[in-house]
Amino acid sequence: MSLYAVTNPATGEPVKAYPTATDAQIHTAVATADAAFRAWNKTALADRVKLLGRVAELYTERRDDLAAIITREMGKPVFQARIEVDIVASIYRYYAENGPSFLEDEELEVTAGGRAIVRKDGLGVLLGIMPWNFPYYQVARFAAPNLMNGNTMLLKHAPQCPESALAMEQIFLDAGALEGVYVNIFATNEQVAGIIADPRVQGVSLTGSERAGSAVAEIAGRNLKKVVLELGGSDPFLVLESADLEQAATHALFGRFGNTGQACNAAKRIIVADAVYDEFVEKFVRAVSAVKVGDPTEADTFMGPLSSTAALDGLAAQVDDAVAKGATVLAGGSRLDQPGAWFEPTVLARVTEDMRAFSEELFGPVAVLYRVSSEDEAVELANNSVYGLGAVIQSTDAVKAQEIADRLDTGMVYINEAPGTAAELPFGGIKRSGVGRELGKYGMDEFVNRKLIRTGR
Repeated sequence: MSLYAVTNPATGEPVKAYPTATDAQIHTAVATADAAFRAWNKTALADRVKLLGRVAELYTERRDDLAAIITREMGKPVFQARIEVDIVASIYRYYAENGPSFLEDEELEVTAGGRAIVRKDGLGVLLGIMPWNFPYYQVARFAAPNLMNGNTMLLKHAPQCPESALAMEQIFLDAGALEGVYVNIFATNEQVAGIIADPRVQGVSLTGSERAGSAVAEIAGRNLKKVVLELGGSDPFLVLESADLEQAATHALFGRFGNTGQACNAAKRIIVADAVYDEFVEKFVRAVSAVKVGDPTEADTFMGPLSSTAALDGLAAQVDDAVAKGATVLAGGSRLDQPGAWFEPTVLARVTEDMRAFSEELFGPVAVLYRVSSEDEAVELANNSVYGLGAVIQSTDAVKAQEIADRLDTGMVYINEAPGTAAELPFGGIKRSGVGRELGKYGMDEFVNRKLIRTGR
């Protein structure tokens, strides 16, 4: 059986398999990307702008076809798939418009006189290892800034996303990219280890599980390679006593159950002030119970299947463990009895530290509610995690919300909105959620040579 294959998670039916790369093909891919770097890194910024701008246009032109691919590959509801394509187009467009200014020389003050500047330049070939949950978006936030930097890309996508991987490579070819600037590789894990170790490869960016990040970081460290890692999350969603509860319930619904709950920065732990807990829970559970679960190809479906039966089994085991140890199910809680990888939108309460759901990331449509008696308890619980990706605060007291934001151990905080993303905003976390940042101007600073050029008096 091929490692790279599409199995429709809505039906469980296999669609198509693709052969993995041979070692010879991997060698050729690395060599081609390395040769392309020498030309691409010296290409005028105007030509890089032109390429990224054309890539953005092609994503927009192919929006419906691209959306249909990932709906078939990983079950994303089609209206959310189209939104993902729109976000991707905005990322490429953002770097086409702003990339040149991010690369401008930085003049330094020199105490001893003379002149000094820092000039940003590409590093070389980069390896991207990308996940299945946002097949286009995750690639764009890695590829767009680094192509503007003058780096070239080797892209190893998730095994269940070969169609979207090929579609992205084709977009770059159709946009006029030099051969080797963006190369898709259907590589095995053993081949990936060899690529990271290859001296022609200068860095690796991975978005994925904590386990995968640890393995990649170990190989990269052994070979002195720069890494950017965006890993798991168990993001808290704090509903303070001063929150607008209707708004908070809506934001919690979208923040937890968008993309069928399969987002690293989803609102997984909903921490509610005691004074408003009962009212918030009533509103939230009512909204969750009204979610339309169904055929992801239908435009009005909000939640589709999980990405695979393996993902379904893992999530079900976590929920079963919590229930067996005394957790309360306020909504859902079970698999759907039909072919495919279906699980009900679920809300759990009374989750305690002896349950897997307390400390593990729940990567699917399961929200966990916690009641707290004070803001200090809310912050303590929010920070009681090995992860530190993002957080949400719901409060009409702007000063209080800012104070709480300063106390949270996360890389991102959203106030009075659902967790999200935008091309101009840095994305990334701390602790076991990873290292480095993507998007915004910070996304361009990860894989560059900041070359000092000093001129004496």
